[in-house]
Amino acid sequence: MRKTLLSISFVALAACLGTAQAQQSGSVSKAVGGYSFEDAAKESAGTKDFHSADGHLTFAIVTHTAGNGFFDPVYVGATVAGNMIGAKILLLGSESPTDDPAREIEILNQIIQDPSIDGLILTTPQVGAYDDIVKAAEKNGIPVATTNSFDGGIYNRLGLSHTGQDASAAAIAGNALVKCLLDNGVEKGSIIFPSDTAMGNIEVNNRVSSAYNATVAGLKAAGKLENFKVDAGPESVGVPADMNDPVNSIIGLIEQRGDVVGAFAGNNVFTPALVKAIAQLKMGGKICSYGFDLGPAQQEGIKAGDLTGALGQQPFLQGFWPVMQLYLQIDRGISAANLDTRAQLVTKDSVGNVGKRFEN
Repeated sequence: MRKTLLSISFVALAACLGTAQAQQSGSVSKAVGGYSFEDAAKESAGTKDFHSADGHLTFAIVTHTAGNGFFDPVYVGATVAGNMIGAKILLLGSESPTDDPAREIEILNQIIQDPSIDGLILTTPQVGAYDDIVKAAEKNGIPVATTNSFDGGIYNRLGLSHTGQDASAAAIAGNALVKCLLDNGVEKGSIIFPSDTAMGNIEVNNRVSSAYNATVAGLKAAGKLENFKVDAGPESVGVPADMNDPVNSIIGLIEQRGDVVGAFAGNNVFTPALVKAIAQLKMGGKICSYGFDLGPAQQEGIKAGDLTGALGQQPFLQGFWPVMQLYLQIDRGISAANLDTRAQLVTKDSVGNVGKRFEN
């Protein structure tokens, strides 16, 4: 009798526990509308035969300089996305190590006529030069996405997704600069933002302004602003420097001020120049210095201690997301959605990770 009661008790307990676990799991088996999530998650039957009708998707990504390594992680990101969705990705671009939009446009004019192409991704460094490409793609029924450089006035801008870094990401460097000063116990001095605005590069101007504003805000929050002379020029877009002789320009600024404790450079011209200037003046570790992009000069500068940190554009995302966005447009009918890739701050502690798999 006792064994029977015990058995009944265990059965009852197990039933209660089972009911409680089921109630607590929160699992949902189907949508409120009645369909199953498993079925809804399947790829549309016609997706693989979109446009080219050859049984698989083919996307082309074309950049304006494949010869200097910056776009290597972009191509990797596009390849990873292609592998995930079973799409073929054509990696194309100018062979030049410097910006070459003319060659890019030549490639685009060729590829847009390829009947096997189901989607097109392109960089747009030359504002106003890509309208005919987009129009031809639209006529051929090929969706387009832009990446990296931004053309705000491109044909059908609101209908095209864009993946790239907003200039406001430079605030990350401004915050880091302030933290560097505070961590090092620096109580006063000059902070300079050398740049050249002669070309009217709005993107670089906005980067400098964002970094400058973040630096001012950070020092103010720390109650230290009045101790420092933060100089980004009269319009907050940079202290005028010579783009044709950036190293000597920065050396001149540092020597003239005599008390420079912090610096920020907003592009791939002035950041390597800042590295060289600090190295020549043997001021590595004495100036909290930050810049943009993660090319060889930046990486070596960080390793040597002549550059405290640099911001990468996270270009892997600039290849990965456009591929996924085009796929979502084709398979799900999702409207073009933009992605701000923000920035990754790389310092001496993390620069060793920059490379084949983690290059950002």
